[in-house]
Amino acid sequence: MLRWGAHERDTGRPSGAHKSPVHRRGAHCVLIHFTLGSAAGGRKSVTQTVDALAMKRLPELQSMAAALGIKGVSKMRKNELIAAISAVEPGSAEEHAAPAGEPAEEYVPAPAGEPETQPTENAPAEGGGPGEPTEETAGGEETAEGGEPAEGGEPAEGGEPAEGGTQDLPPAEAVAPAAGEGESRGPRERRRGPRRASSPGGAPVPHDHEQAKLDLMRELQETTQGRAVVNAEQALEAVSEAAARRREEGEERRDGTANNRRRSRDRNRDRNRRREGGTRPQGDEPEYAEDDVLIPVAGILDILENYAFVRTSGYLPGPNDVYVTLGQVKKYGLRRGDAVTGAIRQPREGEPVRQKYNALVRLDSVNGMAPDDARSRPEFTRLTPLYPQEMLRLETSPKALTPRLIDLVAPVGKGQRGLIVAPPKAGKTIVMQQIANAIAVNNPEVHLMVVLVDERPEEVTDMQRMVKGEVIASTFDRPATDHTIVAELAIERAKRLVELGGDVVVLLDSLTRLSRAYNLAAPASGRILSGGVDASALYPPKKFFGAARNIEGGGSLTIIASALVETGSKMDEVIFEEFKGTGNLELRLSRQLADKRIFPAVDVNASGTRREELLLQPEELKIIWRLRRIMGGLEKEAAIELLLNKLRETHSNAEFLLAVQRTTPGARDEMGDITIG
Repeated sequence: MLRWGAHERDTGRPSGAHKSPVHRRGAHCVLIHFTLGSAAGGRKSVTQTVDALAMKRLPELQSMAAALGIKGVSKMRKNELIAAISAVEPGSAEEHAAPAGEPAEEYVPAPAGEPETQPTENAPAEGGGPGEPTEETAGGEETAEGGEPAEGGEPAEGGEPAEGGTQDLPPAEAVAPAAGEGESRGPRERRRGPRRASSPGGAPVPHDHEQAKLDLMRELQETTQGRAVVNAEQALEAVSEAAARRREEGEERRDGTANNRRRSRDRNRDRNRRREGGTRPQGDEPEYAEDDVLIPVAGILDILENYAFVRTSGYLPGPNDVYVTLGQVKKYGLRRGDAVTGAIRQPREGEPVRQKYNALVRLDSVNGMAPDDARSRPEFTRLTPLYPQEMLRLETSPKALTPRLIDLVAPVGKGQRGLIVAPPKAGKTIVMQQIANAIAVNNPEVHLMVVLVDERPEEVTDMQRMVKGEVIASTFDRPATDHTIVAELAIERAKRLVELGGDVVVLLDSLTRLSRAYNLAAPASGRILSGGVDASALYPPKKFFGAARNIEGGGSLTIIASALVETGSKMDEVIFEEFKGTGNLELRLSRQLADKRIFPAVDVNASGTRREELLLQPEELKIIWRLRRIMGGLEKEAAIELLLNKLRETHSNAEFLLAVQRTTPGARDEMGDITIG
């Protein structure tokens, strides 16, 4: 028995000779190797294979060793696994595709009369080591004993290749299988035995070579079946590495563009834009060509979660709204409620009519300013709120008693947050109309906005015709979501004007119905207050009402809202209680006075303004406080009748206060005791 040396373990064949007799028990055969390449080439291939194994990870090597039948894989280290795999299966990366320089094996059948013995599956291997040959032939083919020439070939001792059928075999089919494959070779030998025995004189049957091909291919499939998982993992790693390289190359081509997922689509758009000769501003804006006809548009910007619209027909969504991308919103620093002007592209001749909204292709101005200048404006939430310090005079004419009465009992200042608390049929709508007209006459610099929520359509028409201001309405026949949209967009518009340093007055009718609309439209939070009011439904109305403030350094937002009471609804009572302590002005109307046809039906003693000393002159404040002391001792009806009679007798509030100062007994002594602040 011959043992292989170091070269034998590396290359898988004996060193120093091209052929080597291999002895088996019960069989006499000769395995002849034909070396077409050099030994140096074989050592280089093995070195490359070992290097390839060293680059693999430990789990991959364990999987390969388990597939090759090596035991104790889990306890081996990486270098031990590499040595075991190299010893068992030299050149595992190239075992299925041996190059032309690898040795081919020739099958030489035993001469006739020689008994053929078939190896058993439990025959022990001679040599004991994984790198040494077993007692079975490496190629699984039998050779002639004693170097007999095979079919006209050269003697076995000569080392020349015999003219056999294996010279026509592909290299992969002539390669010796790895060790540990003798278990499948026994049945194959038994299958070929009857065919050789049937051949007279022991001559080789022509079909034996074809059968050898099929057996070798079947054996390779059985051997590589266990390595399918390892090969699949290697293929996945190769695919991921290739994808990473392509991704890095794509990032370099795009010069650091962040949105890599839309790279191909952006390239197509760039090609189309260059082909059409169009221009597209920087940012995510719709494109238009130089010869396109642009139509000017204007409206209020409404920003939603993933898109924005320019409401061209008011504060409610309409069919002629203009679509604005979020890229434009971020580029120009647009905010909800901005008054924007721009242009859209007119459809070309023969172009199908758009079923969706037209896109804004050009932005001209934001709140009357250039788009670049609008980015530097302050934010409303960062402005400092103060108490009202400048009074809004409502007195206009001698016969307009309601504004004159409000100036006396509940003066209104810039930045006031007031509530008109009124039961049904108490005249609150008329009171709000007169307040709006008085503000429009006496304070033309103020931007007036009247927001009507869930009101009757005829009241909306009446308000539009009587008030010289911006009337924003959503009647009761519209869904609750429209009420909330109108209110939110209106207050956002007011905030944008305040950010520019303007004075805005918002009259809301009514706060109770707006809260009811939010209770219907807002999603349920699971916590229900008494009266069926959702706990989260009152936050948006509070946010609306709490926006009123006097801004330090200029600008103010005044909100006067009406609240319903004595309606018989528990919900209305809960809503009023939530807003009762939030305002700094309260004008209460009385149903009893309205039933007696006393208008304005103002409850003088229940109405008032917090910190009114900041709004009135000191002399005027002293007289008003003296008047309030007198009214406090009278009944509700008597107090309002006395006050209205005195107002009708005078032409102005100043004249009325002088008359009160002259006619009130002991006014000078009592007023001297009043301290301001």
